[in-house]
Amino acid sequence: MIEIRNLTKKFGDFTAVDHLNLTIETGEFLGLLGPNGAGKTTTISMMSTVLLPTEGEILLDGKRLTRKSSEQKRKLCVITQEYSMRQDMIMEEVMEYQGRLYFLPKKVIRERTDALFEFAGLTEYRKRTVRHLSGGMKRKLMICRALLVEPEILLLDEPTAGMDAISRRQMWNLLRKLNGRNMTIVLTTHYMEEAQALCGRVALVNRGVLQKLDTPDHLIGELGKFAVDEVDESSLSTKYFHDREEAIAYLSKVGSQASLRATTLEDVFVECAGRRL
Repeated sequence: MIEIRNLTKKFGDFTAVDHLNLTIETGEFLGLLGPNGAGKTTTISMMSTVLLPTEGEILLDGKRLTRKSSEQKRKLCVITQEYSMRQDMIMEEVMEYQGRLYFLPKKVIRERTDALFEFAGLTEYRKRTVRHLSGGMKRKLMICRALLVEPEILLLDEPTAGMDAISRRQMWNLLRKLNGRNMTIVLTTHYMEEAQALCGRVALVNRGVLQKLDTPDHLIGELGKFAVDEVDESSLSTKYFHDREEAIAYLSKVGSQASLRATTLEDVFVECAGRRL
């Protein structure tokens, strides 16, 4: 279990994360959502100890996480937005190098590499150099590299950024498999459909402040499960309804430049954060 208590990070006069309180249960898949500059990456960086908090603390299974707590740090692994692998290495070499950093025996590195490549669908590409991999394959390799040391917690900072739709769906399936093995996953993403499809709960953050924390279904239900989009010459506006018949009745009054659809997590995001930008 991860406990975040009054977590705050300031850069001079700017407060990036403002007294964040959050509990993440073991085996949970949590989405950390917010507009650019909301404090998502800063929070992930503090959870990985890359950044130190100005105030507050993070507890892993009841023990305070610090840069010196090597036992606690081994429980988690972070995958950043940037590719952090040597371009001239083949995939097997990337895995071997990671294993040696953690003093794993060669036999263990080889066995885990074989299993992870099979798990991620990368076996046939294991001799390919990193520079010749697609963006989606590089992301998968970064996840395999992280899993080599068998962490309990995976921190993902926009893991599908720049992927095409097929690669993104393949990544979703991979993450579902990991979470199905009771791995705790914390995900930041700008793709609202990704958070809605994967996360058991989502935390909406804006300007460093936690605004909402709930399941996607409950947040959508609060706003209204039915949406009517109205289009005019210059803009699109949306009204939300809890009752389908009420939405249809409204739709019948506004004419042909309107449509009825199901409300999504993106609508919740826009209503919660977008109007404050």
